[in-house]
Amino acid sequence: MQIVKSPQEFQQLRKNLQGSIGFVPTMGNLHDGHASLLAKSKSENTITAISIFVNPTQFNNPDDFKHYPRTVEQDLTLAEQLGVDIVFLPTKENMYADDYAYRVFATDSWLTSELESKSRPGHFEGVLTVVMKLFLIIRPTRAYFGEKDYQQYQLIKKMAEAFFLDTTVVGCPPIRNENGLPLSSRNSRFTPEQFKHVQLFPKIFHADLSPEEITAQLIKLGFEVDYIEDYESRRFGAVKFAGVRLIDNVEITT
Repeated sequence: MQIVKSPQEFQQLRKNLQGSIGFVPTMGNLHDGHASLLAKSKSENTITAISIFVNPTQFNNPDDFKHYPRTVEQDLTLAEQLGVDIVFLPTKENMYADDYAYRVFATDSWLTSELESKSRPGHFEGVLTVVMKLFLIIRPTRAYFGEKDYQQYQLIKKMAEAFFLDTTVVGCPPIRNENGLPLSSRNSRFTPEQFKHVQLFPKIFHADLSPEEITAQLIKLGFEVDYIEDYESRRFGAVKFAGVRLIDNVEITT
């Protein structure tokens, strides 16, 4: 497994890579959800690359950025075990030498005005900017994203199409635990007792109830509800518990 630490080093390496390249961008603290994306990449490509970079520009909450779990050595060990060929491990300084002066933003219907866009101002601007940079550095054949972050996946897919990028953006179903909770790096911030309680979130969110009924039940159980809303045959939810944010979405069948 090769570790590359600067955009310039990766761009030089890229000139000599042959065959298709699958890419999984991450912020580290790898779990089974990331492993499933990497497995799909390995099954469909000659080379699989992963990036590990806690991107500061997508955090609208400084406290969230401060406490985001960072486990680089553990991640590198797991990446090697999973058969990753290349790890891109950049720094803020070499990803944002322009000090974030040049950015990518979108104005695309509800995707950029509702849900995460409304609740986390500037979040998707940071996401799209860093993903565009990563795509231009790595030039992947295919890039894999979990559909737990469905709004993000849709925006990245539309961005790649809008700029005629030679990368296919592939959405993959979220990986859930035995109680239906989507796997997330932020889950590691819960105490065992808190983690046991948050298993109630997917149980209620996926129940055959209206958004208003779901909201009421979650509030009774001590969750801080950001939103429970329906858009284009899909239900989206975001809540906080013990200061940790959880999101989920599910397709609605009528």
